[in-house]
Amino acid sequence: MADMIGVGLVGYGLGGRAFHAPYVTTTPGLALRGIVSRDPAKVHADLPEARVLPSVEALLADDAIALVIVSSPDSLHAAHARAALAGGKHVLVDKPFATALTDARALVAAAESAGRLLTVFHNRRWDADFLTLRGLIAAGTLGEVVSYESRFDRWRPIPATTWKEARAGGSWLDLGPHLVDQALLLFGRPCAIAADIATLRRDAPAPDYFQATLRYPDRRVTLHSSKLAADHGLRLAVHGTRGSWVKHGLDPQEAATVAGRRPGGDDWGHDPVEGLLTPGAAGVAATRVPNRRGDYRLFWSALAAAIRGEGPNPVPPHEALAVMEVLDAGLRSAAERREITL
Repeated sequence: MADMIGVGLVGYGLGGRAFHAPYVTTTPGLALRGIVSRDPAKVHADLPEARVLPSVEALLADDAIALVIVSSPDSLHAAHARAALAGGKHVLVDKPFATALTDARALVAAAESAGRLLTVFHNRRWDADFLTLRGLIAAGTLGEVVSYESRFDRWRPIPATTWKEARAGGSWLDLGPHLVDQALLLFGRPCAIAADIATLRRDAPAPDYFQATLRYPDRRVTLHSSKLAADHGLRLAVHGTRGSWVKHGLDPQEAATVAGRRPGGDDWGHDPVEGLLTPGAAGVAATRVPNRRGDYRLFWSALAAAIRGEGPNPVPPHEALAVMEVLDAGLRSAAERREITL
């Protein structure tokens, strides 16, 4: 056990319970050695042997913990990550990286000064649909992509009474980081962004709708989310010079861990809803494309290797900072009702 990387988890809400603890406890080389939570009973219902700590300070005082996962409310991300870096820990921050671009930049500088690894949980790089699309683009199946639409819609007409419904930036800082990160991986930094961010549900405390257009010289990227979409099946619609690919349904990994399943098994990450590929050539029929296997475990194994000095950071800070720059520009675009140059 001496060569295990000790992990401390700050927060045991949806992120800690479904996206972090299940993977830490199933990733070779990682050992979950402490969880900060105000509700030990909730933690022990899932992890009876877990050590629950009363404060971040108590977690940081444990020399057996080398990696701290920050899965606290968004407004606390920067403060908790900064404290962990100051305490000599490696840090994984849940998205959003921070609620302000200045805080994100300060964290990158702090990590460089401390000589510690800093990464951000952009797990949807390992979604089945996104991996499938990357494969299609790399193979040239779609030709040059000219139009890309990426959606995370929901049917939640009644706002929940949780902090997440009132988070700064609303859906744009909740779901937007996923969509922006994927777009930047595919196409790089856009020239500009025009964003409409709005609150459409009655009495909702924060924005629950966004539509952002990323402008590139030779393509347009649309990022969309609404919590008032009864028909919310469409996930991706991608059109290129050689054909189109349209995908419905979400990667199944989140639903699996929310339901209490531990990551693993031959069918882990299998998305049965195949996308439709429509070739542009006359007389060529549309076909269903089997999805590549999604696997968030790849992030965790890469993170463990990076901490051991055996591989690269799976989400380098400069890539996470690029996402924050687009998110920040989107907020300014919506507030000023104009396109913002990047």
